[in-house]
Amino acid sequence: MRNVFVLLFLSIGIVGGNAQKNFFWKKKKPEVKREVVAPKPSASTNTKAYKDVITKEAITRTGFFTVHHVKDKYYFELPDSIFDRELLVVNRISKAPANHNKQLTGYAVDHIGENVIRFEKGAADKLYIRTISYIEESNDTTNMYLSVKNSNIQPIIASFPVVTFNNDTVSKTKNAVIDVTSFINSDNPDFSFSTQRKKRMGLGNFFNDRSYIDTIKVYPLNIEIKTVKTYAQVVPPTYPPAIAANYPTSPITYELNSSMILLPKTPMKARLFDPRVAYFAVGYTDFDSNSQGIEYKAKITRWRLEPKPEDLEKYQAGELVEPVKPIVIYIDPATPKKWVPYLMAGVNDWQKAFEKAGFKNAIIGKEAPDDPEWSIEDARHSAIVYKASDIPNASGPHIHDPRSGEILETHINWYHNVMDLLHYWYLIQASPNDERAQKAQFDDELMGQLIRFVSSHEVGHTLGLRHNFGSSATVPVEKLRDKAWVEANGHTPSIMDYARFNYVAQPEDNIGPDGLFPRIGIYDEWSIEWAYRYLPQFDTPEDEVPYNNQLVMDKLKSDKRFTFGTEIDPDDPRNQSEDMGDNAMLASAYGIANLKRIVPNVLAWTREPDKNYGKATTLYTEIVRQFGRYAGHVAKYVAGIYRTPVVVEQSENSVEFVPANLQKEAVQFLNEQVFATPKWLIDKSLIEKASVDPIVAIGNVQKTTIDRLINRNTLDKMIRNEAYNGQSAYMTDDLFRDLKRGIWSELSGGVAIDVYRRNLQKNYVAALIGILNANVQPSSDATGIARTQLVDLQTIIKRSIASSSGVKRSHLIDLNAQIEKVLEPKK
Repeated sequence: MRNVFVLLFLSIGIVGGNAQKNFFWKKKKPEVKREVVAPKPSASTNTKAYKDVITKEAITRTGFFTVHHVKDKYYFELPDSIFDRELLVVNRISKAPANHNKQLTGYAVDHIGENVIRFEKGAADKLYIRTISYIEESNDTTNMYLSVKNSNIQPIIASFPVVTFNNDTVSKTKNAVIDVTSFINSDNPDFSFSTQRKKRMGLGNFFNDRSYIDTIKVYPLNIEIKTVKTYAQVVPPTYPPAIAANYPTSPITYELNSSMILLPKTPMKARLFDPRVAYFAVGYTDFDSNSQGIEYKAKITRWRLEPKPEDLEKYQAGELVEPVKPIVIYIDPATPKKWVPYLMAGVNDWQKAFEKAGFKNAIIGKEAPDDPEWSIEDARHSAIVYKASDIPNASGPHIHDPRSGEILETHINWYHNVMDLLHYWYLIQASPNDERAQKAQFDDELMGQLIRFVSSHEVGHTLGLRHNFGSSATVPVEKLRDKAWVEANGHTPSIMDYARFNYVAQPEDNIGPDGLFPRIGIYDEWSIEWAYRYLPQFDTPEDEVPYNNQLVMDKLKSDKRFTFGTEIDPDDPRNQSEDMGDNAMLASAYGIANLKRIVPNVLAWTREPDKNYGKATTLYTEIVRQFGRYAGHVAKYVAGIYRTPVVVEQSENSVEFVPANLQKEAVQFLNEQVFATPKWLIDKSLIEKASVDPIVAIGNVQKTTIDRLINRNTLDKMIRNEAYNGQSAYMTDDLFRDLKRGIWSELSGGVAIDVYRRNLQKNYVAALIGILNANVQPSSDATGIARTQLVDLQTIIKRSIASSSGVKRSHLIDLNAQIEKVLEPKK
């Protein structure tokens, strides 16, 4: 599923796991003073006696600090020990408003913002809350540390007068007591919606008189604050005017939960990001590594897994041991009971991968305890959260310590309607090979196994893993039809790829579910080993780099299935969503062969007593969408560029253009399978019963494919390829010569042009005109190429008009007029 909490760090080209800030990790050395020394509180007559503030009516709860509830007031009692600690504040929706667009207003347990804060003492009996950012780092003992710190003073977001002090008999210090009622109940982004989230959700003015603090619960490592907050609604900036005119103006009320999490006093030792292994990461600017400049670095996000001290010797000897603190993920009590075992299995399936890192029982899926004190909103608990939603999706965000990348907890989102998505995915991609998918409703066992796959994928994200879109491209296409091989190895080495089900397999291959379903593969096991192997022999993350670099190189040499392919590369045909195998032309041909088997059965496989043909219409739409994916996979080869992350010790090139023979093969496939009218999509019974429109459906696929081939970006990349590789490159002349053979074949004879081909030819001309009408940079040859193609095409069209009649003649006259209008515009 798509991960909704992804942040792209442009400076170093990595992806982060949640919608949050860039951070770095500050190590403290005793010989360098790290903290700003604030003035000591002065003796003041403004403070009251403790017993006059924290009266006998107070409800007091103690955790890592004490919270008092006195009538309508909430007080924090802060010991001296809290002033040198950092707290992560995570804000979530606890209860969402009814009768609203949930995709806009959100669901329960949706993440809405987070910050790191620190309490600080000030002068005149004041305390401050300061937000802490970690975008730059220096740990050395020279003046560089002071320079970096002085250039990054952190903002104070709140100020509180100390209302009273309480003598702490244990620490022999005075605990400061502050009234936080107004601050928590206000509209501030540190304990509510982030500013960006408010704008996106259309939340306007805050109504203080309709907002209040509900409860504050205190635990040893976290404090949970529940508030009710009411806002005016405003039109979100993304809404078109027609919808904005009727947008509701009534107030909207949320119940929110803010978790204040005490971050570890000693941050976990980080592991530095390596672009050859797919992990979310925390980016920062390092002022120490390069004495003559700076370096942009990142630390991966991962859970803290360490062997127990008494087991360290066993661990280092290669014996499996249990970690000090395993990863426990609970299943939301609101989840329908029949799906709970499958969701838990999706969690526990990762145990085998962690054994590669030396840990047994490292991750455990559990049912939530039947305990009224247990809460899914408690930051100590990770969970798969069930959401009664019509959104066909799931997502696996996590919360981490910004200093080190340590993952602290996760709330995986499982939307109920993801089952509808799974139903159509499996039917479209696997039904020719699995009779269980040839019906309108799947049995519980099949749906349960599909849910298990989604659970495993999303759990992978919560472990720190990014999508690995290049994984499936490491498997030869013909291996996907080899029953013994694919059932033993799976159709992709990574469950983190978007390679759902084995659509390459043909019915005569007799491949069972083991060869159709995705699974945790050898890449996943390797990536867990790389990130979670405990390395006590190294003192710092930098010390680990040579060791880990050698591990990566050795793995890549041993088997290319250990390759990672990024999900954010628009040019590399190996790194694609929903694709399969090492040759998209061959794989897509097999996929289309299976779609052809499904179309005649759409009515039968979607039939339900006393129901209309709605499911048949939906299935046909999904078939067309899958066909479009196959066309897109192939089109990416044209002007494609292979990009491979490497270090200097590797011999591979980091950048290579896709060979000319593969680009030519791709265009030939598109001519035969996409631009030659796919008549298998024209089914009379579906037109009459399910009201499908193949003219529109086919036209949309062809237009999208044409637009991918004929645009400035594609042409510019082909020009670069020609400049670098000369005659061995697949050039723009080659592309248009091959396209003309497939798209304009009717112009060379007296052949009629049917409606499907007329639409295709219109889209071709429109794409070329679009390049001329676009604001193209003067340095680009795209406009010249497009103009030349239009001039040459117009010559052929004019010649064909004379020998044409009927609709064909009208069509050609219209195209000629469009071309003439752009080539010779009237002044």
